[in-house]
Amino acid sequence: MIYVTRGLVDGLLEFARERDPESVTIGLLVTPAASLDGVSHLDPELPVFTHFYMPETAPSVRAVFGVDLGTPRTQGRFVSHPDGHLGLKKSDDLHEVVFVAVPPWEGVVPFDRSGRRREFTVLDATPPAESVS
Repeated sequence: MIYVTRGLVDGLLEFARERDPESVTIGLLVTPAASLDGVSHLDPELPVFTHFYMPETAPSVRAVFGVDLGTPRTQGRFVSHPDGHLGLKKSDDLHEVVFVAVPPWEGVVPFDRSGRRREFTVLDATPPAESVS
C-alpha cells in the first residue's frame, strides 16, 4: 500500500493544470508516518509521500547533461500526461513509485516502475513545518 497526503496530491494536480498542455515531472519525497499529524493509526516507520521538489530545478544542467543533477535523489515521481494516457510511457522518468495524472486533473494513480497499478490511500495528514534557513 502507498500513502500520500491530500495536500501533496492537490499541489501536484495544480502544477499539472498550470502546465497543461505541457507535461510536468516532479520528484517526490517521503516522511515517516510518526512525523505527521493526523495518522496515529499507521506504523510510525511507514513512508508517506508528503513533499516535492520544484520542477525544473537546474534546467541548464539538465539541458547539457540530460539528467537533473540539481535535485537530490527522491523516492517517487509525479508525471502529468496531458494527452490522457493513464499509464507509464517510455519517456517518463521512472522511480519505484510514479504517480500519473491526466485531464481533467482530478486525481492521481500510482504505478510501480514496471507499469503495474498500485493501491494507495490519500491521507488527511500534515507534514512537519520546514524552514529554508
